[in-house]
Amino acid sequence: MGNMVKHTAQQRAVETIAVIPARGGSKGVPGKNVRRVGGVPLVARAVAAARRSEAVDLIVVSTDDAAIAAVAEQAGARVVHRPAELSGDTATSESALLHALDVLRADGVTPRVTVFLQATSPFIPAAALADAVAAVRDGAADSVFSARESYEFVWRRDADGLAEAVGHEADRRPRRQDRAPHYVETGAFYVFDTDGFRRAGHRFFGRTRIVEVPEATAIEIDEPAQLRIAQAVAPLVDPSEPIAASVVVTDFDGVHTDDTAFVDAAGNEHVRVSRTDGMGVAMLRRAGIPFLILSTEENPVVRARADKLRVDVRHGVQDKAAALREWADEHGHALEDIAYLGNDVNDLPAMGLVGWPVAVADARPEVLAVARVVLVRAGGAGAVRELADRVLDAR
Repeated sequence: MGNMVKHTAQQRAVETIAVIPARGGSKGVPGKNVRRVGGVPLVARAVAAARRSEAVDLIVVSTDDAAIAAVAEQAGARVVHRPAELSGDTATSESALLHALDVLRADGVTPRVTVFLQATSPFIPAAALADAVAAVRDGAADSVFSARESYEFVWRRDADGLAEAVGHEADRRPRRQDRAPHYVETGAFYVFDTDGFRRAGHRFFGRTRIVEVPEATAIEIDEPAQLRIAQAVAPLVDPSEPIAASVVVTDFDGVHTDDTAFVDAAGNEHVRVSRTDGMGVAMLRRAGIPFLILSTEENPVVRARADKLRVDVRHGVQDKAAALREWADEHGHALEDIAYLGNDVNDLPAMGLVGWPVAVADARPEVLAVARVVLVRAGGAGAVRELADRVLDAR
């Protein structure tokens, strides 16, 4: 595709664009821009935030990486392929933005307002982004950026290594309510007049305003620990969304069961399942939604339960990702349309393939970290029914 942008069937006026620079050469967190938070690759999360704001006419991802480009296009963004000289460690975000604007201008797209989004900020508040766009579009500001309110006491070391107060007097400790707040730039978004940005060559110029965002959203991922924190808090921060899947795949032990087993004197295992889960599966089946039980366990009880529910089953599977891909190809199901419900580490490879990785409430921490949705119900206690209800509610 070179440096060209994909064309839509009908060209329309584009007043506001969002550009997401996302290069592939991150060293701190390899493959950072396609790492998942809340079950969604970071670059796709940025695209989704721009779309939710309802303030952006065109979303563009500027990248030098084929994997990032594929995820961006799947998320609905256009891709501008960034040249190597603008993709190294020393390349500025401004250079990537200007390159993308030049490519778009050659394509006949000349936006009045430009939004710069960073995929490394996983929790971009859509409403705040819309407010920032409105401020520039309506002439209240030339540039706007996201920031969180702060009452922190900031210090630095002087030339001798001694502590030195910054922005406050060390011998005065006023109460929070008696202090004016400072604002800390979050890096989530910057919005500016396009012509003014071209003249200034920098994101801050003219009348610059702050749009305040919640502190819980002010996470920026530059190292592995920050990625783990973002994954842990995603279920608390992410807006609730319908599970718009058209296919459902589940693990068995720990999902249809509470992950325990009774063993009789002959060595036979018995498990307890939920009747309400069975009703949920029946509802999915009646709605024409394909359902697969995919289990590592090679146990007759898995086959028996699948037969009882009248659904497809593959058990005794050691490589769940390969088995899921094979089953999906065989039946013509797109992986991005699949909701996979898991609870333990052997589910992680399969969850990494699908569009809707879902975890039961009592799943392992590693599974909770990659889930797009964490259910309220635990395994064996109605989790499958909860998933069924949410999939059906989205139809």
